[in-house]
Amino acid sequence: MIEELLPEPVVTVEAYGHDDEAATASLYPEEEAVVARAVDKRRREFAVVRLCARRAMEKLGVPPQPIVPGERGAPGWPAGLVGSMTHCDDYAAAALVRAAELASLGIDAEPHQTLPEGVLPAVALPAETDRLRRLAAEHPGVHWDRLLFSAKESVYKAWFPLTGQWLDFTEAEIDVFADPGERHSGGLRARLLVPGPWVGGRRIDVFEGRWTVQRGLVASAVSVPHT
Repeated sequence: MIEELLPEPVVTVEAYGHDDEAATASLYPEEEAVVARAVDKRRREFAVVRLCARRAMEKLGVPPQPIVPGERGAPGWPAGLVGSMTHCDDYAAAALVRAAELASLGIDAEPHQTLPEGVLPAVALPAETDRLRRLAAEHPGVHWDRLLFSAKESVYKAWFPLTGQWLDFTEAEIDVFADPGERHSGGLRARLLVPGPWVGGRRIDVFEGRWTVQRGLVASAVSVPHT
């Protein structure tokens, strides 16, 4: 699912349902220390998504190694790699690419359900809310509010490694749209409302990506090229 949303150099590994015991047993001591006091659900998700990431490392010929959260929980990737991880319910995914191929990327998956009451006003700009109403009328089979939330998460995950700064939900205006003739896939375009990161000697003020709805999930991905 995630693989469909990212350019070819990116390697992805996904897990639908998983062997929690095997994943937990694969934790490195440094990772084990992070979740030593976590509840079982958090511990399982933490372990499974890292197992996905290590399998992606192997695909790139990189020896598997610990992935310890850094500032604001961002994964600490091996030198020369950029990547992103996501997990929800019984799904986990990791996407990795060599830093020479992309400047940054972000992925997110969410249950394909309406957002809890009160969340949308906190994350959506007025223009985004208007677009969601139009999309819901045109394509009622998609929970566009949850898709917007997922897209903003992907944008943030791509933003943070480039800036080391927080990006509020209201600091990027996102336009999501369906592919022609399709109802469950499309593109997204995020216009940054704060100064964007410098990439390849120029400031980037727009992030672009893709989204899909499959198997009870909505997923989004953003990739940031060097030029």
